[in-house]
Amino acid sequence: MPYHHGDLRRTLLDAALAAIAEQGPVAISLRELARRAGVSHAAPTHHFGDKTGLLTAVATEGWSLLADALAAVPDREFAELGVAYVVFTTTHPAHFAVMRAPGLARADDPALVAAQHRAGQSLQTEPDGEARDPTTALAGWAMVHGLSALLLEGLVAPEPGSDVESLARAVTGRLGRPLHHQEQRG
Repeated sequence: MPYHHGDLRRTLLDAALAAIAEQGPVAISLRELARRAGVSHAAPTHHFGDKTGLLTAVATEGWSLLADALAAVPDREFAELGVAYVVFTTTHPAHFAVMRAPGLARADDPALVAAQHRAGQSLQTEPDGEARDPTTALAGWAMVHGLSALLLEGLVAPEPGSDVESLARAVTGRLGRPLHHQEQRG
């Protein structure tokens, strides 16, 4: 098969993301990936080694893109970090499918660990660099991760005339606010 790709690795990653979006990360194969990319069946092996290597590259790219999205939040306001998380997951569902599936990627891969750490730092640190309360950080992550999963699974949708960002902002706006019935009991 003739080689016509300027950036074969990128072409293979894009083909993998399309396949993951259609079939999920477990169902893809390197042979199918090569077919989609229009290259020899050995090309994906050359770039990624095996399927786990490919999925590690997808996860690493996803965590890096998430870290970039979180870093772009002005003043790193906690609720807005949550909005950025939900918008990222719903605009990059194939990345997110691999990122949230344990055992698909090499968890000890240095590039993956670094990308995860960079993304996690945004959620775990205040704008002034101080550590965020770990329980608050976990509660916020659980909230936006759950909302993301509900949206991607089609169990929740924005109201007509609204969008994912607005829904995420309404949900994350609840962070740090006591529930009304708790205020009355207090």
